[in-house]
Amino acid sequence: MAKTAHSSGGKATAAGREQWSGQFGFIMAAVGSAIGLGNIWRFPGIAYTNGGGAFLIPYLVALLTAGVPILLLDYSLGHRFRGSPPAVFRRINYKFEALGWFHVLICLVIMAYYAVILAWAARYMIFSIDLSWGEDTMAFFTGEFLKVSDPGFNAEIVPGVFWPLVAVWAGIAFVIALGVTRGIESLNKIFVPLLVVIFLALVVRALFLAGAAEGLTALFTPNWEALANPSVWIAAYSQIFFSLSVAFGIMITYSSYLKKKSDITSTALVTGFANSSFEILAGIGVFATLGYMAAQRGVGLNEIEGITGPILSFVTFPQTISLMPGGPLFGFIFFASLTIAGFTSLLSLVQVSAAAFQDKFGLTRKVASFVSVGIAGTASIIFFSSTNGLNALDVVDKYINEIGIVSSALIMIVLVCYQAKKLPALRNHLNHYSSFKLGKWWYILVAVVSPIVLGVSFVLTIYSLLIDGYGGYPTEFIYQFGWLMIALVVYMAFAFAVARWKTPIDKYEAVDFHDPEATIPTERAAVQKAREALETHKAERARALAGEDLS
Repeated sequence: MAKTAHSSGGKATAAGREQWSGQFGFIMAAVGSAIGLGNIWRFPGIAYTNGGGAFLIPYLVALLTAGVPILLLDYSLGHRFRGSPPAVFRRINYKFEALGWFHVLICLVIMAYYAVILAWAARYMIFSIDLSWGEDTMAFFTGEFLKVSDPGFNAEIVPGVFWPLVAVWAGIAFVIALGVTRGIESLNKIFVPLLVVIFLALVVRALFLAGAAEGLTALFTPNWEALANPSVWIAAYSQIFFSLSVAFGIMITYSSYLKKKSDITSTALVTGFANSSFEILAGIGVFATLGYMAAQRGVGLNEIEGITGPILSFVTFPQTISLMPGGPLFGFIFFASLTIAGFTSLLSLVQVSAAAFQDKFGLTRKVASFVSVGIAGTASIIFFSSTNGLNALDVVDKYINEIGIVSSALIMIVLVCYQAKKLPALRNHLNHYSSFKLGKWWYILVAVVSPIVLGVSFVLTIYSLLIDGYGGYPTEFIYQFGWLMIALVVYMAFAFAVARWKTPIDKYEAVDFHDPEATIPTERAAVQKAREALETHKAERARALAGEDLS
């Protein structure tokens, strides 16, 4: 691993920026970030309720027309401008820095509640051994385990959540402090293949359960009429955006550690299709298992409730595990897969904020890591390890994803494509070392198709939340953990943006192998000055040699 200026406590320089050991390490880290809890508990339910097998058509279209193109936009920004999101957007235009901090704060919010879900999964690994949840899994999850109270701010900590949560944050801090190569990359090289292997084993086991065929039939039977419903297409695009980790800083940060000669477009295709393949694999495993549960109860699959989100994982699945032969082993492996998938995704979220604090304030890697973990960990314990944790998590997750991330993507596209007009330069950048070349069709997908879909989704979400509220929660509670949270994120983004940089942000080694405009004015001036000095030296040397010849 390259030794960075940050790691020695010095000022940040792009020349000393850490790097992945190679393409494979980056792909494993990117796939580890993309494959998370949403792949396992969100995609199957979304597909089932939006046309079944027919949903795969808009899903694939969304992947190719928005998911991969925006992923490429993230990669090009990070690799070209060599920094965390605040540094990248400032180097495009100093007025854009607040957008970078918006990315960072979105990640901090998600980190705070994501870690709690890992703590739940870790506890449920232990509960699986003796099926501690009993017959009423809902009562166990919300009552005995989480001790859920009525919605409202409540500081009563649940010990059974608090201590596993502390352990999760300690593990995350340790890995992030090791750095990009020794920490994030090394762990993902182990965890991502391990996750695929154990989840594949779960799927194979599920396929041999009685009723599995009925479950798969329910999932993949196409409802072609659903394709005429705009909400189905919006659901497909939303799923792709949320699951690929695009447009809120993760892939910008990760790609900034790529080596100069990197095949970026092919890497994006591998990441995108690997993520979607795992989602489909998860759908097969989940619905084969739910088919078994329906058969054991003698009911239709459509009569089973809780087929998406935390309820699927912590209520519905434990019910099924209790019914099947070898249930404790199946349960242990299932919750281990949740823990692994969540841990690799959480690592990527923490790295975004740690990199930003390094770049902005000149902190060492370890100090920046501990600051990030300290901020998110404190919020995590206060708000999500209490008896109000499940309620707060539900509202915060809804608002930060469907308002925060979607608005972040829209703003990024508008600023980069229309205000800064960077798409041609970014396409040239992507094509320089990549085996798969992008045509001008990429402009249409990024600058036209994506913002239209995101804009429609954003407007419909805002309208629904304003008119109907969310989840039956009290209005005051929604304003506290929804709208006020979003307002605070926006305010803090501008507050961080106006803070003074402790590092020479406007001096960096741009990746300028194809376009002299890649370097910023101060760098071009320095390069030009060096060239002039060299030419002067050559001229003086030539005159001196000429004088020697005359003598």
